[in-house]
Amino acid sequence: MNQNEMRIADSDVSLVSDEWEIINELLSLPGARVVELGCGKADKTRLVAQHAASVLALEVDSTQLANNQAAGEPDNVRFEYGGAENIPAADSSFDIVLMFKSLHHVPIELMDDTFSEIRRVLKPGGVAYISEPVYAGDFNEILRMFHDEKSVREAAFAAEVKAVSTHRLSLVVQKFFLQPMHFENFSQFENQILKVTHTDHTLSPALYDAVRSKFSHHLSPSGANFHMPIRVDLFRKDCS
Repeated sequence: MNQNEMRIADSDVSLVSDEWEIINELLSLPGARVVELGCGKADKTRLVAQHAASVLALEVDSTQLANNQAAGEPDNVRFEYGGAENIPAADSSFDIVLMFKSLHHVPIELMDDTFSEIRRVLKPGGVAYISEPVYAGDFNEILRMFHDEKSVREAAFAAEVKAVSTHRLSLVVQKFFLQPMHFENFSQFENQILKVTHTDHTLSPALYDAVRSKFSHHLSPSGANFHMPIRVDLFRKDCS
């Protein structure tokens, strides 16, 4: 598959899946040396570490990094400060690079450098697994009221296409799926989405009420359920 066949979205996607199932389908983790760029709360980091040989988990949000380090590290995980555009690791030192919904958080002017760094730290034949939210769906309609990510998601996709067209990486496969999301109530949405530490979501009272009203349309006695469309792009560093 080449860059001309890459798609930013799939309007016909119907697969509902937890991302861990996609990871297991596309990656071989046993014995792998892994670096995760933008590990966030490190939920997937710790799952990956149960199978991989080692994980270097990088984060630029100092508050979240401190929380991760304070929570304790599995023996084969290191939580360190570092950006995707300047990975603190030697050349050809990892079998797998992971980015879970973090590429579009990289400053646009540094996205190209990010792919140069990914190529640099991957071993020949190593793979980069990059998942990104697709700009569609009911949850996105709420999110874009206060944090419209259309331009940065498009820039992230363009950086991926450029990485393939410049032969830094080759595209192995694209996978689209719908990730289930559940919130018991608006308070949980507020704590998990509005109060993240990596982005300042300071809403005016009027906008806050509008977001709460739109969210409430999805509430049922069992909470609010969404299916977020996700695109996974799997790349390989060729051996040549």
